[in-house]
Amino acid sequence: MLALEPGAAGAFMKRLGPAIDAQFGRPRAVLAVSPHTSARAPIVLGAPRHHAVHDFSGFPKALYELQYAPAGDPALAQRVHALLQDAGIESHLSDEGGLDHGIWSVLRFAWPDASVPVVPLALVPTQSGAQQWRIGQALAALADEGVLVMGTGSITHNLRLLFGASRPGVDAPEIAESRAFRDWVAQTVASGDRDALLDYRARAPHAADMHPSDEHWQPIYIAAAAGGLEGAQRLHDSVTYGALGMDAYAFGPGAKTLARAVSPVA
Repeated sequence: MLALEPGAAGAFMKRLGPAIDAQFGRPRAVLAVSPHTSARAPIVLGAPRHHAVHDFSGFPKALYELQYAPAGDPALAQRVHALLQDAGIESHLSDEGGLDHGIWSVLRFAWPDASVPVVPLALVPTQSGAQQWRIGQALAALADEGVLVMGTGSITHNLRLLFGASRPGVDAPEIAESRAFRDWVAQTVASGDRDALLDYRARAPHAADMHPSDEHWQPIYIAAAAGGLEGAQRLHDSVTYGALGMDAYAFGPGAKTLARAVSPVA
């Protein structure tokens, strides 16, 4: 529902694209990793054109009418495939296209004209955090090639808390468990503690409640490893429905610059 109810997170995403353009130049392309495009091994989608995939059911008609159709980048898809292969990571290259809602719901705010090409990389939810980190490290060279590596998911993601018998409103106060978990992530990222992030299930407060399964958390490993934890910044901090964290982080040498540029008071 973010696409129809943007709230504070949507306002942030609207600032994000122009801030990136102004500080670093418009990205050559976005390499996007989302839990909603998953496979048994990394698959790079190299279609020359994408479309919005409405991979959900039971939502308002207006949501299914939203479209987003950026170009793909077949040459970049081949480059990503080669980087993974060179790192000894089994991967596959496909000419298929399509952006799941975890990708287009973000990019349609950041670049509403769909002017930035997109290459999706399928997440492997059965892999360990360390394996996801290796994938991100293999993609680190893309930063120098003008490519933005974007991981989308949710900093907290327990839909049972949202759609249970006592469904909270979109502006419901945040529950204590969500606050504790998000604070832990912010502190751990700021300290650059890679080992703690990889072991979040054992170390983060209420990890099992906030992430009954790992797939919405895992993209942070790929993004963090691709950019590097040093200087990482939390760019946005908000919650909807009392327990759905909408936090966003930047990784890499430009993180502090981007944090200043994207601030609503900047």
